[in-house]
This record gives sequence, C-alpha cells and structure tokens, in this order.
Amino acid sequence: MTYHPDSPELILFHGTIATLDPRQPNASAVAVAKGRILAVGTDDDVLNLSSENVKTIDLGGRLVVPGFIDTHIHFHEWALKRQGVKLDDLTCLEELVERLQDTARKRPASQWIMGQGWNESDWSAPQMPTRNLLDQAAPDNPVILWRCDLHLAAANSMALKLAGIQENTPDPPEGRIERDAGGRPTGILRELAINLVRDAVAMPDERQILQAYADATAALHRRGVTGIVDVRLMKDNDGASALNAFQKMDMDGRLELRTWVSLPGEHVGDIIDLGLRTGFGNDRLRIGHVKFFADGGMGARTAWMIEPFLDADCGMPLMDMAQLYENVRRAEAAGLSVMVHAVGDRANRELVDLFTHLEARRCRSSRSLPALPHRIEHVQMIRPEDAQRLGDLNLALCVTPSNMVLDMHLIDTVVGEKGRWTYAFRRLMDSGAAVMFSSDCPVCDPAPLPAIHAAVARQRADGTPEGGWHPRERVRVDEALAAYTATPAKVHRAHDLGVIAEGCKADMAVLSENILSLPAARLCEVGIVMTIFDGRIVFREF
Repeated sequence: MTYHPDSPELILFHGTIATLDPRQPNASAVAVAKGRILAVGTDDDVLNLSSENVKTIDLGGRLVVPGFIDTHIHFHEWALKRQGVKLDDLTCLEELVERLQDTARKRPASQWIMGQGWNESDWSAPQMPTRNLLDQAAPDNPVILWRCDLHLAAANSMALKLAGIQENTPDPPEGRIERDAGGRPTGILRELAINLVRDAVAMPDERQILQAYADATAALHRRGVTGIVDVRLMKDNDGASALNAFQKMDMDGRLELRTWVSLPGEHVGDIIDLGLRTGFGNDRLRIGHVKFFADGGMGARTAWMIEPFLDADCGMPLMDMAQLYENVRRAEAAGLSVMVHAVGDRANRELVDLFTHLEARRCRSSRSLPALPHRIEHVQMIRPEDAQRLGDLNLALCVTPSNMVLDMHLIDTVVGEKGRWTYAFRRLMDSGAAVMFSSDCPVCDPAPLPAIHAAVARQRADGTPEGGWHPRERVRVDEALAAYTATPAKVHRAHDLGVIAEGCKADMAVLSENILSLPAARLCEVGIVMTIFDGRIVFREF
C-alpha cells in the first residue's frame, strides 16, 4: 500500500479482498475516495487513513470481489418484461394454463398479456402451448408468451389476428409460423415470426421505460452487477429507444451501471454512414458492438447444425455467410466491432472460418483492429477441432453457464452424446481465447453466483445430475470469477474496472461467504450482501 494525501470517504475492513490484481492478489481492507479505490492493504494500513468523517464498515470476514459485469443481457427487453407474467417456475403445461387464467381474470378485456420463461423440455410431458389452449385460458385478451430462450413464442387467436397472421400469411424471412395439417397457424412462432406479434403491441412511453430501467438497475445491484453489455434482439425495433433511455439517464446523472450498448446489425449501413464507432462515450455509457445472427436456438430447433437434430432437421442459418462476411468487413473498416450469435456447431464452424479469412485479409493489408475485439455469442455447440482454432484469432467469446442448467435435458434429447460438445467452457478457456460469462437475461436470471456454480459444478442447484453434466468441461471458481469481472474489463479496454486496485473505479460486491474456499456444491447457497458502484453503497443487507 502506498500513501495517499486524499482522505477516504469509505473504508471496508476485516474482510477478504479478492482483488484479481496479480500484483496484490489478496488484502483485508480497501479505502474509497471520489469514486475510486484509494488504497488496498491490511486492516492496520488502511484504517490508518481514517478520520472522523470516514464511514467504516466491518466486513466480518466476508469476501469482496470486483463488481460483476454481465456481458450479454437484453436489458431493455428484461426491464420491460419484468412487469409481465413470470413463467420460469412452471413444471407442466397445466400450470401455465392456470397461471394464464388467473392473470386474465385480473385484466380488462382486450389488454395484452405477455409472459416469458416457460421451458417445456423440463416438464413431465414436454408439450408446447398452442393457440387453442391459450384461447381457452384467456379468450378476451391478446396473449403472447415467450419460451425461455426467446427464440420461440406462443400466441393466442386474438394476438395472431391483431398481428395480421392468417392461413395465407407467408413465413417472414428468418422466421417460421408453425401450422397444423390443414395449414392453420398453431400459435407457435419461431425466430423473426415472433416480431409480427411483438410489433402489434403498443410501445411504452419514455416515462414508463425510464422507470423500468431504474427498477431493473436496482435489481442488478441486488445481484452484485455493476456493468452490462446491453444486446439487441433480432430485428430489434427497440434499439433507438434503448439507447435514448440510457442517454437520458446518463445526462440526468441516474445511470448507475457501466454500460456498453450494442447496435442492430440490420442497420450496419446506417450506423457506418452516421460515423458511429465502437468505444465512443464516457465511463458510464459507450457504444459497443454491432450485433448479427448466424443462427437461432436449440429449443426452437433453429440452431444451425452439421448433422440433423435427433428429432428435427439441421436447423437454419439466419444470414448468408458471404453477406455476413461482407458486413463484418465493412464494419471493421469503419471502426466498428461486431458480435455474432452462434449456437449450432455448423454456425460456429462457419464463424471460425469467417474470422480466419478476415484475420488473413487484415494481415495482408496491415489494417488496424477496431477499438474492441470481435465477439462470438454463446458458442453453445462447437466441435473440438474448431475450438482449437479459436486461440489463433483475436476474438472474445461470451458464454452463458446458467443457460446450460436450463438446457441439460433439452440437449440430451435433441443431440444425445454430441452434447459433450455443448457449453464447453473448459475447452474454450484452454483454447487461449478470452472467455466472458453472461446471463443472456431474460433467458436466465442475471445473478452471477448461480452461473458460477453452474460452470464449476456442471449441476443444477439441487445437485443433479450426480457427478456433473459432461464434467470434463468444469472450470475453477477463480476462472469463473475472472470471466465475470477482470476478463470483460480487459476485453472492453476498461483498464480501471474488473480489479480492486489503487486508482481503479470503486465498483465492488460483497458476498455472504467466500466462494474461493467453499466446496462446489455450496456455491449456489452464497448471496450478495452489499454492492458498491462508483464508490457509493447502492445495495446493502447487513
């Protein structure tokens, strides 16, 4: 610890400080002043900086870590959907119908009912909700209910009518309207077909959006999250309103998250023409990556596969790879980094090929990289030979451990033994590429600690399956912690985030127990008891 002339405003002591700074990995106390880390060291050294007006907190031995950074969250979507019907705790289709009936009884006729989170693959009878069932439960309200992965939704007849979906309605590009044997829509919508209904829902006004953002920010603080990468959905018409809301909060001094906002890939030409560049902004709000999609999702059977699913075909690409390559090349030349969604092994192979060609072209032309490395999102299923190639590319990888818990049964059902190539966290880290963790919220709850348990134990919270699911892909707790803190900061060139070191931003989380010394089975029992953002306590419960 070095001497500082500034007086601290806050001192945490009698704790275990996991700094993630290799120069000083451990400490017991930390002092904060003017939103930054003033000193890190022993209790005696740091407390010697105290004065009459300094707030001191005895941590009672608790663990302090850098604030968590969720590197793939649909914040705008989640903030608004938090007001909808919660469906992620259902165990069968009958419970979904009952919950929808209860909701409909409390809603005026014609008012939209929206919900998200159902996962039929974990039900005793894996049956999807159809328009007929939804009509019976809510005959007087338009209804749309998103599956947990957001790649599929179920709508009732009133919602389909408002969206103009009839028997003769063609499938939209990159989407599919499921139909029965007679050609009548069943209510199941895949990929961009969902947006036909989504676009029929009235948009909330600015006041409603800002309040939803404030409520969602507080919810993230309760989970120890102090930074996010807000990611656009496919054909996301809310991109402008999301960026506007973040800017409004930032200008008003109310943005209490380090935020990188992604931009929709379908507007890459307009983004280039406007002169926007990745990295533009300030220490709370920056322009992030341009988002593209290579394929869909496993649950909807729209992930792009090398071999067919056990119960479906090979899925579907959502963009021509030659066109995607050209878009990435143009974006990079304009100073824009890209992120590409890839779930299936064919999609990931195609992307490894794409970025390999791009790397070779860049070397020949001596062209510089954008401000941030390009990213592959999810990397959910990748063959070993393709994973080995990742370390040769200047890429960041963003994966979602909590989604693995949702998908275990699904993966076993739809790809069988090839599931060993899914959620391959150990293999991806061993490739040498930068691996970041995320929630993909609202697909999963944005709490990092359950995700760390999932990555380390390869089990659900109840300890199943015994021995772990494809346990060779386990990672260590310290690796999982870095994937939520130091690695995202490094990838985003935020050199004063992700570690607890003198001069860095004072974004920290205090945990109820020390995850670095607990058995893997107990990691899911740990909670967040305090969160500090920019040197201020924004959540505390001890």
